[in-house]
Amino acid sequence: MEKAPYRNSKPPYLLGLLCLIPLIGAFVGVGLLLYGLIRYKDKWLCIIGVSGIAFTVLVYSLLSYAGKNASIFKEQFAQLSQMQLNSVVKNIEFYKIQHGQYPESLKQLRVEDQFAPIFDPIQLNQHRQNTNFNYERLGDKYTLFSSGQDGIPHTKDDLYPDIQISDSTKIGLIRS
Repeated sequence: MEKAPYRNSKPPYLLGLLCLIPLIGAFVGVGLLLYGLIRYKDKWLCIIGVSGIAFTVLVYSLLSYAGKNASIFKEQFAQLSQMQLNSVVKNIEFYKIQHGQYPESLKQLRVEDQFAPIFDPIQLNQHRQNTNFNYERLGDKYTLFSSGQDGIPHTKDDLYPDIQISDSTKIGLIRS
């Protein structure tokens, strides 16, 4: 018995259901598009393939847009920035214990601890140029803060470290 040529067999339309799974659907869509063009010469299979690719692009575009603009995501990034600001204070104070002075820049913290959280999650999420927390050494003291959602330093939406310590003279953080 001879096998029927591909053109006479039914195209795998049901594989199109996998196109509803973002990312996987894009790969399946490419496969279906190629099958539709090369193997089956079927326009509906090509349309299903292109739809699978387009669906993945649409889902990830919407997620990216929501991540930048939805208030719930902005609040979550602000909370993450607050936690990391508090952690950076600990890194800066430990640096002073080790070196006898505060670092000139936050990048110096990365020399000894490559995972020191010097990047501001809010600024990273907004794809801004300056993504580091704002830090300035002022002799035996320093300032540290996040530029907030607007990305402009010294405005009302800036975030500052929230460190609970009984004797604030033991650390060099200047609170605004």
